[in-house]
Formats: sequence, structure tokens, C-alpha cells
Amino acid sequence: MSSSPFLNFIRNELRLRGYSLKIEKSYLYWIKYFIRFHKLQHPQNMGAEEVRAFLSFLAIEQNVAINTQKSALNALAFLYNKLLDQPLGDLGFQHAKQGRRLPIVLAPNDIQKILSCLNERDHLMFSLLYGSGLRISECLRIRIQDINLDQGSLVVRCSKGNKDRTTILSRKLAESLNKQKSYAQKIQQDDNTKGYGPSLPFALSRKYPNAFRQLSWMFLFPSTSISPHPLTGELCRHHLHDSVPRKALKTAVHEAGINETRVNCHTFRHSFATHLLMAGRDIRTVQELLGHNDVSTTQIYTHVIGQHFAGTNSPLDQLL
Repeated sequence: MSSSPFLNFIRNELRLRGYSLKIEKSYLYWIKYFIRFHKLQHPQNMGAEEVRAFLSFLAIEQNVAINTQKSALNALAFLYNKLLDQPLGDLGFQHAKQGRRLPIVLAPNDIQKILSCLNERDHLMFSLLYGSGLRISECLRIRIQDINLDQGSLVVRCSKGNKDRTTILSRKLAESLNKQKSYAQKIQQDDNTKGYGPSLPFALSRKYPNAFRQLSWMFLFPSTSISPHPLTGELCRHHLHDSVPRKALKTAVHEAGINETRVNCHTFRHSFATHLLMAGRDIRTVQELLGHNDVSTTQIYTHVIGQHFAGTNSPLDQLL
């Protein structure tokens, strides 16, 4: 099914409309799952009733998480509303409500313990997660040109929602960053002698055939192996896979004696936001640094510290 003309049509439409490869993979997965669930019927011959049955199956039989259910609905809504021009309308389908879950936040001394158990490269990686409030995917996608130590800033490109933003960069990482940049440069020079280099965005390689030789385009954390570009098929060097830092973190948390079982890469981003608010930073500033569209998303961190708004303390504190 993966090579069917219909699925190729969907894939091409997703790329023409500028959807990310992650979204492309997700949408194709759910559309194929939907077709198989209905015994290989063509989606054109189905509609809202079949979509509703599929979503109910996921919720009741498969007991999937709410966000998983939403991902499936988004894929099918794209298929019917935008590609097949068969609007689903009101499905009469009620999402299960997800209660608010407060994010896990580590104390500064626990973060220090974890960092001390990491090797040099991974120490830098998690220092960037915590020091700049990055998602792990954003950290791995850092290119040399995104780093500005003089201004203490870091450009985050094509983040969630396909947006760019600028966040803060600790100058204390200067030595580690320069060392990692030298390592990345050496790898790029070796690759260039063999005729390839870092994977490039969009159609940049066609527009600028020698761009892969420029250090500015090299990933700060290059992969250890060469692979085909997912769009062009050309051999190139991508950034590290996200499984690498996840495995390193799991080992470091155990060695540091941290008992929190839900510590993951995103915990460092949560800790970045919470510690800034605890230090009295303006919530709008934190919102911009995190890249949130709505300040209500950022406000979840004020609940972590027991304050609905940053800087708001109990009136009892004024008496005692």
C-alpha cells in the first residue's frame, strides 16, 4: 500500500503545502490505518460515518491516549476537507477531556547532578536544553550559523508550527560550543572530500550546489553515519537521532540517583521556564523564549510554583 498512487498523491500534496516530514509520516500512518480498518475501501467511497467509527475504535477498543486520537482526526480531516473536497462536517464525536497535568521540574542541584554524569558532547546538549529552553528536536537541528556567542543568542529554526525564534544562549558554554564546532567542522571537511556534506533544507542544494561545503550549514551535533536525504535521496550527513540523547539521559539519571521516573529531555525545557519565572522574569518574555503562541500555554508553569501569575505571593508572606 505504501507505494500506491493514492498515497503518493497524498505525500506530494503534503510536501507542496509545506508540511514537515514528521507530519507527513504521521498523516500517512493514520490514513493507511483508516483504510485497513475499513477493509481497504477507498476513502472517496467513505465519509463521516466511517471516520466516526474509526475514532471510536481507537478510543474504546485500542484505548489510545487523547493526543493520539487527535492526531488521527487531524490526518483524516486533512484528507477529507483539503484533498478530497468531501467536508466531514460535524462528526458528533466528543473528545475525551484530558485533565491538566503539571510538568515535571527538576531542582537546579538535580540538574547539576545529571549534567555531571554525561560525557562532554551530551553535557553540552542538555546544557542547551536547560539554558536556552529548547525542545530536543530543536537542539539537534542547530547549525553553526544559528549560534551567536557575542550577542548571547541562539536562532531556533522551523520549530513547532514551522516558526523561527531567537532565544538566549549562555556564554558559559563558549568553550564547549567552540570545541563541538571544531569537531563538526572536521567531520564536514572529511565528508566534503568524498563529495557530500550536511543535509540541507528544501531545495537549497539545487539552488546553491556548493552550500554543503560551507561551515555555516553544518549541524552542531552531526550524525555518526551517512544516510540518504529523505526528499532527494542524495547521500548526506544528518544530525544525531533523538534516541542518542534519550539513552544518555536515562543512564545519567540512574547514575545521579534521581528517583523521578518521568524525567525526559523535555523536563529540561520545563525547568528552564519554571526557574525563570521563579526568578521573577516576566511571563511574556518566557513565552517568547519558549515560542508559545498563547500565553495561556506558558501559564502552566506558574501553577508548578504555586502562583497563578509570576511574582504573586501569599498575602501571609507580608505578615510573617
